[in-house]
Amino acid sequence: MSTPPTQRRTCDFLVIGTGIAGLFAALKAARHGDVTIVTKSTAEECNTRYAQGGIACVMEAGDSFDAHLADTLNAGAGLCHEDVVRDIVSAGPARIQELVDLGLHFTRRGEVAEAPDAQDAEAYDLGREGGHTRRRILHSGDITGQEVAKVLLQRCRENPRITILENHIAVDLLSTRHTRWQDENWCLGAYVMDKATHAIRTIISRVTILATGGAGKVYLYTTNPDVATGDGVAMAYRAYAEIADMEFFQFHPTCLYHPNTKPFLISEAVRGEGAVLKVRRKGEFVEFMQDYHPMASLAPRDIVARAIDNELKRTGEACAYLDIRHKDEAFLKRRFPNIFAQLKKLGINMTKDLIPVVPAAHYCCGGVRTDIAGRTTVHGLYAVGEVGCTGLHGANRLASNSLLEALVTAHNAVEDAAARAGDTAPVPADSVPDWNPGDASDSDEQVVITHNWQEIRRFMWDYVGIVRTNKRLERAKNRIRLIRNEIEKYYWDSILTPDLVELRNLASVAEMIIDCAVARRESRGLHYNADYPMKNQPPAKDTLLRRPTRAVIWNE
Repeated sequence: MSTPPTQRRTCDFLVIGTGIAGLFAALKAARHGDVTIVTKSTAEECNTRYAQGGIACVMEAGDSFDAHLADTLNAGAGLCHEDVVRDIVSAGPARIQELVDLGLHFTRRGEVAEAPDAQDAEAYDLGREGGHTRRRILHSGDITGQEVAKVLLQRCRENPRITILENHIAVDLLSTRHTRWQDENWCLGAYVMDKATHAIRTIISRVTILATGGAGKVYLYTTNPDVATGDGVAMAYRAYAEIADMEFFQFHPTCLYHPNTKPFLISEAVRGEGAVLKVRRKGEFVEFMQDYHPMASLAPRDIVARAIDNELKRTGEACAYLDIRHKDEAFLKRRFPNIFAQLKKLGINMTKDLIPVVPAAHYCCGGVRTDIAGRTTVHGLYAVGEVGCTGLHGANRLASNSLLEALVTAHNAVEDAAARAGDTAPVPADSVPDWNPGDASDSDEQVVITHNWQEIRRFMWDYVGIVRTNKRLERAKNRIRLIRNEIEKYYWDSILTPDLVELRNLASVAEMIIDCAVARRESRGLHYNADYPMKNQPPAKDTLLRRPTRAVIWNE
């Protein structure tokens, strides 16, 4: 098969990804120029769609920015950037109002309470989740992410200045390094593959916004959809952007444990409404979280995930359980209609049965290092949402802060890019070369991709999971080094396919997680190494990865 011809396209803003961060940024950017959105599946498929809980935001007089700040800092285990946290939580109400103005409906108390008075019925029904000391989670039933994505996508499709390229996968970012320019590095766009034809387009843009989401598929068990393969982080690293804090991968404590369904998240809001975690010991179901943290089942996620992991290893049980049987069925159907219905299909009635749960890889707190405006260390390149690392989450993300961060950084990124409209790259766009396949040929060794994909996810789960040790990390490093060498050779010898692009990115991100985990010789937040069980003093620093080497340096 001959290599399909390349095509060139230009735009003012290139947005890669269609989650909340990408779509919100695209709508903002359309006020300043024409926008091309690239998404490797349908525009509806993204991590945002699976966010059940909601958006953390100070909305009532009984709450305060200082309280939200304190909860975030506490969860972040000493690694949050306090100035970033304060700016993001204080910007929340304005961004929430913009979502409402776009047509998003947040659940009101009158929709879930039995008999509220008229004034109370119109107030937002604020939920509470792990690590929060107040009720501050805005939600749309228990499918908040799905509703957010639907509204934003509809507004993007209605906007004549926005073009959406579905089933197109970004292969690599274009930078001035591609033109042999050796001074300050600028992003000029991206190479993008049409998955149907395998044609690789050259898309030139003044501003490139990475909004590619997370990397949950690097682990064997994850709540993330199949598209979450760490593409943005891997591409940014290859474009010489700095990467930060990749060792902090959050495992959601309560993924449904059931043989007859794909991984399904049981929202932390269920615990916020009174569900408690239990484990079977000697035939009895007993609570256990009070032995690990004063907030018991509402402790921060890193603590809850490790506690479940420890209990399952101690007891030999396959799963833990959520118990919310003390709530009546009418309330649960109103508050958690989707979760209730999904469980009922599987023969589990929340009002009568315990819900079997296990931890699963959920959220990458590290990513492309940025400031609060999403600016990376490469000119013209922004990273917003889960792909970026602003310093908000520190060593452990506070529940429902992620959608808030996505909104604020997306807004800030476009504002910053618009203010810098006069800045131009030092090389002309027509000097950027089209994709050159070289001597690549068709490969009949698809098994190489499948085998390496499965092996990476298995050893990452076994060796670089909830609890780590020096020996496990050493084994993982030895394996990923060999696999990456094999993948790189395969990549350059073979005509590209979408699977190969994803595998290359997945392997790169796996190695970043391993390298950062090896470097952090302490246990902090989501990174727990049994050989270094204590936190280091003085205060923590960020781990940073920079090209051309993969050596970890420490950010002061």
